[in-house]
Amino acid sequence: MQANVGGYISVGTNDLEAAKKFYDHVLEPIDHKSFKGNDRSYFYYFTETDTYFAVFTPFDGQPATVGNGSMTGIRFSSPSDVDEVFRRAIEAGGKDDGSPEQKIETFYGGYVRDLDGNKLVLCVMGQ
Repeated sequence: MQANVGGYISVGTNDLEAAKKFYDHVLEPIDHKSFKGNDRSYFYYFTETDTYFAVFTPFDGQPATVGNGSMTGIRFSSPSDVDEVFRRAIEAGGKDDGSPEQKIETFYGGYVRDLDGNKLVLCVMGQ
């Protein structure tokens, strides 16, 4: 099993449109593709490094702060790998924060909080 730790990174925002404008400007000189994931998110894909960066309004509806809306993404090559690692995280005492499923057409993922409450997303992107 292979994993790309750091292949998907996100930050939280309280104003998605302002954040998009900021990141569009900052990231303009870097070769990337951008797209709106849903009404709470924008994604930036960096082809050279096969890395995603996203900006979200927090899912829980609370204000974005340092850490709220942020998570560490670990990308895998198959949904079964995501399911296995998610199961292991729960077995180790993690909290289910969104079971693995096809979230959008090109994203299969599950969310788990570690023992300290840090949010991880275990995912397959592009499928």
